Amino acid sequence: MIDLSEPVTVFTTGGTIDKEYFDAKSAYEIGEPQIGALLHEAGVAFPFTVEALMRKDSLDMTAADRQLIADRVASAASRRVIVTHGTDTMADTARVVAAVLDALASETTVVFVGSLTPARFKSTDAEFNVGFAAAAVQTLAPGAYVAMNGCVFDPYSVRKDRNRNRFETVSSGV
Repeated sequence: MIDLSEPVTVFTTGGTIDKEYFDAKSAYEIGEPQIGALLHEAGVAFPFTVEALMRKDSLDMTAADRQLIADRVASAASRRVIVTHGTDTMADTARVVAAVLDALASETTVVFVGSLTPARFKSTDAEFNVGFAAAAVQTLAPGAYVAMNGCVFDPYSVRKDRNRNRFETVSSGV
């Protein structure tokens, strides 16, 4: 049974989910995190906190950024963590976090989620993906996961198929 009193910690890192576009030439910036508003609008029954770690496109993330995310996840007060992240390198960061959690024998469940269109758009996958991640973080065993396209993926066997604009399972050793 799910304990709805157990809080969920949300770390935001940027990515498409939080992008704001300004013109037809696709000039954008990473805006305020949207996940808190999405969870409030959905009326979730569990307590949560949101902390912005950075506002970056995932293609601009460095190894130091990934380590910062892993360190914050590992030291989170909650055993349930959602990380919003850009989709292009989400699996890379999830693998770094998974390795840190494994090394610590952590009991934390972390779910990485993003969107292929900004949450501010009228037609977006952000709402569904965030809801799916919220359910996944409460029901999965400890470890790190990627939740996209209505599926939960092992970070060591997932990649984004840019041609089909979706995530897919691949053999380990991506």
